[in-house]
Amino acid sequence: VQLQAFGGGLVQAGGSLRLSCAASGRTFSSLTMAWFHQAPGKEREFVTAIKWSGGSTYADSVKGRFTISRDNAKNTVYLQMNSLKPEDTAVYYCAADYRALGVQTLQYDYWGQGTLVTVSS
Repeated sequence: VQLQAFGGGLVQAGGSLRLSCAASGRTFSSLTMAWFHQAPGKEREFVTAIKWSGGSTYADSVKGRFTISRDNAKNTVYLQMNSLKPEDTAVYYCAADYRALGVQTLQYDYWGQGTLVTVSS
């Protein structure tokens, strides 16, 4: 499985951004897909994940602001980010795995290259 994330950029606080992650392969619909982010000098942290069935979970810091969705026909997962805050500034990585939904980096075998999101105050 190869993943390519895109859609990052510079946005003002309170603004919105949508990230996309395109996956290769014909088994996308079986994958659990996730987004993590990594701020400068910090460890990579869980943001959200979605199961093949559509069930999802979110980090407390983004609940009510971020929404994950997937389009199995397009082999793509999306991250809609609203009400962005400066503390959301980070490189955002998409990840995938065939196992059950998890919140740890070790639970994902496949990773995209990351896309930078910068939120100005």
